[in-house]
Amino acid sequence: MQPDRRTVLAASAAFAAPTAAPTAAMAAAPPQVTKTLAHYLVTSRPGDIPTKVRREACRSLLNWTGVAVGGSRHVSVAHMLAALSPFSGKPEANLLGRREKLDILNASLINGASSHIFDYDDTHLKTIIHPAGPVASAILALSQHQKVSGADFLHALHLGIETECRIGNAVWPSHYEMGWHITGTCGVFGSAAACGRLLGLSEQQMVWAIGNAASQPVGLKVQFGSMTKSFHAGRAAQNGLTAALLAAQNYTSDNAALEGKDGWAQALSHGANWSEVTDGLGTRFEAALNTYKPFACGIVTHPAIDAAIQLRNENKLKPGDIAAIELIANPLVLKLTGKAEPKTGLEGKFSITHCIAAGLVAGAAGERQFQDAVVRDPVMIALRRKVTVHVDPKVGAAQCNLLVKLKDGRSLSRHIEHAIGSQEKPLSDAALEAKFSDLAEGILAKDQARRVMDMCWGIEKAADAGGLAAAAST
Repeated sequence: MQPDRRTVLAASAAFAAPTAAPTAAMAAAPPQVTKTLAHYLVTSRPGDIPTKVRREACRSLLNWTGVAVGGSRHVSVAHMLAALSPFSGKPEANLLGRREKLDILNASLINGASSHIFDYDDTHLKTIIHPAGPVASAILALSQHQKVSGADFLHALHLGIETECRIGNAVWPSHYEMGWHITGTCGVFGSAAACGRLLGLSEQQMVWAIGNAASQPVGLKVQFGSMTKSFHAGRAAQNGLTAALLAAQNYTSDNAALEGKDGWAQALSHGANWSEVTDGLGTRFEAALNTYKPFACGIVTHPAIDAAIQLRNENKLKPGDIAAIELIANPLVLKLTGKAEPKTGLEGKFSITHCIAAGLVAGAAGERQFQDAVVRDPVMIALRRKVTVHVDPKVGAAQCNLLVKLKDGRSLSRHIEHAIGSQEKPLSDAALEAKFSDLAEGILAKDQARRVMDMCWGIEKAADAGGLAAAAST
């Protein structure tokens, strides 16, 4: 039986009518975030950036180059090359730590993935964004397509890091809690901004570049512990470069892709604080807050590793001395690194129990402690199974309490307020160079590694920034 016309009209009216009057907050137009950011990106000058902040960008570049070279021989990179090199275009961009060249889009993808595969890269602690990978991978490839001065390169690197971290700040923490890997989803904006700057985009074109980037979010936290996690950083670099190249050809996007109705923030978070993006542009520098990992694993494990290494070294502990281990930590530790029985090195990076065991057994947690064979070592397995983790929301993400009970009845404890590598206890320039040398060992000759480090420190004075990529290849 068909409903009569009055019933249909009534139902249609009910469907069309608003359920409630819009609130003032709903009715208010969002701030012009995309346009404000684009204006800053095209008008900022290298000399506007304080010397200390430019120096931090050099530290970021040095750290990124080291981890990209170090990760270049990982099997995941070989798989990516096998899959993509048959389809690569003009081979004009070097792969760091390798002999191959690819087109700039595929080179940015693979260098970005290479720099993230060890989970040893830089970290913006508020958002857990790893800033350099998506940006440096893209602009270094672009700098081999067109000549870029070192001063312009460093300025673009700074602007890209600033962009992705500010956007990350705006949607943290809901965006991350929804399951997005923020390095990929925000890194694409850093890549687009930096590449757009080097391409000389107009303000309108920069708006379009940001908008093109907004439609290319990549990265899910479910991939942590797999090869695909590193793909996120690489794809963010590639997607951002693509976004800027499209905009340079007047490929349009919505002018409010970040903040607009049905835009990036609405789709990927439960709310955004846009003042984090727009306030203090040019005077408050997120790029100055970058930190560098002393341990090749998830950042939330670092306090526990620091505590484990201190207790081991001070007491000359051996695995056989240990009866039980208890960790009190922030809930985020188990959420992100709760793999109790890792089977591979990549999984071990997201296993708090393995990280603690590595600190206690080796007194270190570099890449060697996250090899497949080490993760499967019976000594490591036995010690991991002695670890109990208690979560406490009152414990900050940068803090922990570690208790090691010994078979002779003694109990050893250590509280960590700020781990080594944090802003409060940053890695020195010398420590960054030691990390670079360790990662480059067996890939670059010692004199070559020294030359590359010097190029990173002096990049601002280089006539051709693209020379760094050739210098860091084999």
